[in-house]
Order: sequence, then structure tokens, then C-alpha cells
Amino acid sequence: MARSTPVKKAWRSLAWLLVITAGLTGILAYGVIFDNASWAPKLALDLEGGAQITLAPKLGEGEASPSSEQLDQAVAIIRQRIDASGVSEAEIATQGAANIVVSIPGTPDEETLRRIESSAKLEFRPVIFTDVAATSAVGSTATPAPTAGATPTPTSSLATTSTAAPTDASDPNWVSPALFDEYTNFDCATLDTANTNVAPEGEPLITCEAAVDGTYTYKYILGPVEVSGDTISDASSGLISNSQGVSTGTWGVFITFNDKGTREFATVTERLSGFDPNSDSRNRFAIVLDGKVISAPTTQAIITDGKPQISGSFTQESSKTLADQLKFGALPISFVVQSNETISATLGASQLNSGIIAGLIGLILVVIYSLFQYRLLGMVTVASLVVAGVLTYLMIAILSWRQGYRLSLAGVAGLIVAIGFTADSFIVYFERIRDELRDGRGLPGSVEAGWKRALRTIFAAKAVNLLSAVVLFVLAVGNVRGFALTLGLTTVIDVLIVILFTHPILQLLASTRFFASGHPLSGLDPNALGAVYRGRAQFRAPVLSAAKSGAGREAAKRQTIAERKAAALTGADTRTGTKPSTDGKDS
Repeated sequence: MARSTPVKKAWRSLAWLLVITAGLTGILAYGVIFDNASWAPKLALDLEGGAQITLAPKLGEGEASPSSEQLDQAVAIIRQRIDASGVSEAEIATQGAANIVVSIPGTPDEETLRRIESSAKLEFRPVIFTDVAATSAVGSTATPAPTAGATPTPTSSLATTSTAAPTDASDPNWVSPALFDEYTNFDCATLDTANTNVAPEGEPLITCEAAVDGTYTYKYILGPVEVSGDTISDASSGLISNSQGVSTGTWGVFITFNDKGTREFATVTERLSGFDPNSDSRNRFAIVLDGKVISAPTTQAIITDGKPQISGSFTQESSKTLADQLKFGALPISFVVQSNETISATLGASQLNSGIIAGLIGLILVVIYSLFQYRLLGMVTVASLVVAGVLTYLMIAILSWRQGYRLSLAGVAGLIVAIGFTADSFIVYFERIRDELRDGRGLPGSVEAGWKRALRTIFAAKAVNLLSAVVLFVLAVGNVRGFALTLGLTTVIDVLIVILFTHPILQLLASTRFFASGHPLSGLDPNALGAVYRGRAQFRAPVLSAAKSGAGREAAKRQTIAERKAAALTGADTRTGTKPSTDGKDS
């Protein structure tokens, strides 16, 4: 015998749910086997502990302490840089009137520490001289960088004795004999104590560029600052494409300046592009962060649209790190790491266990209520909650692996609250089915009609929940964002479970004799609901005995306004369901 259409749809929906569950499990299993993923979600600072870094402002001689506005701005930028690295549930706050304390859960990697410890003011300075050739390039299109053999030749000519005033930031007249002698004797190993990050913006700067392994391989004399880092409106990393739009397979960094930065950068590149990149180091400009050169590309074109790209020997990780530094590096003041220490969990495992116990108690109460109110139909609620829990767990574990998400106690609270929200969807659906049964439909028809009515209500309720979670996630910081994330995630999963599991299961149950016949233990007994089905779209009012008076009162309570008006027009007694006789006596 061929299956009915609702049954076919039910099995198809359950198959899709199985595919989704298997896919998420496979993704996580791949991460566990071939990457650093774990079957258990990562925990946040309050449950696991981590590292605490204290940043102190690095001020020049005679400079006053930073203002509260500068500290607040620095906290916001550091938070953006940490979030960009994929670290979740970090805490950044001011300490006293000057310091900033950054607390990161777990053991932070070197890239994350570098983002924090190098969080100083960003500057663009032209290169006047360097003793190492260019190894990267910048331009409006991808162009191969000069080779290492293209070493600039000017040396002693920089030791000028001219008293002429410099005409621009690339003018060699900035380099006096004393400055060139200082450059010659400058040891890059002393860069951290040379106070280069507080050098005046209007004067030349001697500094170095660090290699990946931390050694210094480039030494520069840079001109005054010409473009400030706060003029960058956006920066991103990605694969560079050629003029035909085909990817070259090399990673680069893409910068977008605001209007002021666009004008300033166009002026700089117009001047620098006039120098030969193979023989004159003044063709290059240096990107200076925390007084150190993080990149010094050559200029191969006049950039007038404010959207240069930096190419070179980048990997995916190094290009993303540079993009984050460019985007979030413009701090109002410079900082030095005062301390870096390991801290224990602020709440600990006992609080996590308490949260888990609270969640289990809430789940048990929901199960008890469902079984009491809906009899065996409540088992559908239990099964739906179990499936929703599995999908939620897989998603949180995957987010921990791919996005650095960490589960905090606030996130656990969001999961506990979601149990009640999820159960609401099932209750709405079940009550719609019961309403249809009271109206005279059979169970298969009631399931389909009730689903159409319930779905609108569920979508409206979940849209409000999701909107609240999104607003909270965008506006909040710290652990509150963890609460918003778990709340929003469980809301989406709730809708998915109702569509792909709860409704299909009821379609299948409606085809069974136990539920379709309205067994008293099914939770769908028409007698208990106050109506008896006797034919196609027909009812007869139940003859109520003393034993059934409770069901009658229940049916009267559940009547809608329209049903009460219809009963009044036909002369039916809404309390007993009997019709008065013409002689004044009830029949």
C-alpha cells in the first residue's frame, strides 16, 4: 500500500535532519582528527582561566597622563583587534587612571599576543634610506615585487652638510651627519628601549623591521609622518587577482582610506612613484606600528582612489594579521606590556556544575509538565528537546573550533533559558491540533491544519526572540554577548527542529491506530477535549454524566468567542451542551 503524501513528506524531512546532523558530526570529527578541534566546547575565562596582560601607557618626556577618553578609545580598539583574531569572551577594562588590563581565556597564541602587545599608534612614513632591498610591493594591480638584488646605492650622500630646509618628507636634507652617524651605529636589538613609538611625528625616525622569527633584518631612516593610521576606514586580506579577474594564488592586504587619507595617500604616491624602485629606496613608504616597521612596500603606481593593495611574501595568517593591525591599530596613545601572567578561573568548575544541574532541573520540570498535560504526546516534546540539544552541542563545538567561541556561564544561562523557549513552540503546536480536533477534524487533518495555524505563531515568536538576541549581541560586550549568541543559536535550531522533526513525527503518529483513535493515554482523546467526532465534519454534543462533567466544564472554558456566539444562537447551554425544550424543561 502506497504511503500517503503527509507520511512521505515526514520521512523526507526526517532524512534531511539526519543529513544535517551527520554533516555537523562529520565536520567536527574532521577537525578533531586533522586539526586542533575538540569534541568538548572551549570554556571562557570565568570557567577555565587564562592570561592577564597589563598595558601601561608609554609617554614621552613631559607628556601628561592619558585622558579617560583616550583610554576608553584604546579599550574599544584593543577589543576589536582581539575579536578579529577569533578570541571570544575576552575581558578588556581600564585599571586605575592609566593602565589597561586584557584578560584572555585559555592559552593565547603568539598571533593574539602580538596583536595586543603591538597595539600602538599607526603611521605611514616615507623611506629616506635603508640598507636592505624591497621585498614587497604596493599598487592598484598585482605586480611582482622587486628582487632582493635591487639594493639602493646612496650611502655617504645622505650624510649631508646642507643647511637647506627639506622640501618634502622624502628629502635627504632631513638626514644630518649626526643623524646618519646614529643610524650607522643603531642596533636593532635595542629597539624596544629606544622609545621609537613616541617619536615626534614631524621629525625623521630611525627604526627597524622584524622578521617572522623575531629577528631584525631591515633598518631604516624614515621621514616625518605623512598619513596617519586613523584615516584608514577598512582593511582586509585575501587572494590577489590579476587584471582579468583570475586569482594569482598569492595573499595580499587591501586598504581603504577615508576622504582625508585618500587625498594624502594620493599626494604621497604621486611623489614616491617618481623614484626608481630598483635604485632609490625613496620609492618606498613604511607602515609603522608601535615604532616598528611592519611593512615597507615599494610604490608602483599613483593611488588616487584610496584603495591600495600590499603584495609580497604573505601567508593567509600573516596577511590577516597585517590587515587587523591596519584596521584596528590606530590607538590614540602607545602602550608597553607591564605584566603578563596566568590567572585561574574566576568562577570555576563548581559554578559550571551548578549551571548544568540547574539546566537538568529545568529540563526535568518541562518533561514532567509535558507528560502530565499531554500524556504520551509529551514524549514528542522530550524527543524534540534531545535532538535540539544534540544540534546545539555540535554547533557550539564547531564554533569553538572555527571561530574561537568559548562557553561562559552567561552562555550556559542562555542555553537554560532556551529550554523554556523551545518547549513553547511544541505547546503552541499541540494546542492548535487540539483545537482542530474540537472542531470535528480527524487526527491527520488536525495535524496538517494545526500546523498551518501554529507555524505563523511560532515564526512570529521566534522572530522576536532572534531580534532580541541580535540587538543584544551587537550592543553588548563580554559575557553578555555569549548569552545573546547561545540564545540566538538555540532560537534558529528551535525553528529547524519544529519543521524537520516535531511536525514530521506527529504526521507519522497520526497514521498509527493508537493516536488516530484518540486513546485516553495519547493526549488526543476527543472526549477529554469536550467533543466527540461522529462523521465527516460532523459533531454531536457529548452526553455528560457526573463522571464527564469535568470534561464539559473544560470544553466550555476552551470555547472561543465565535463558538460561544454560535452556541447562543442555537440555544445551546454553554455550560452543559444541552438544548432547552419548548416547554421550559431541558431536554
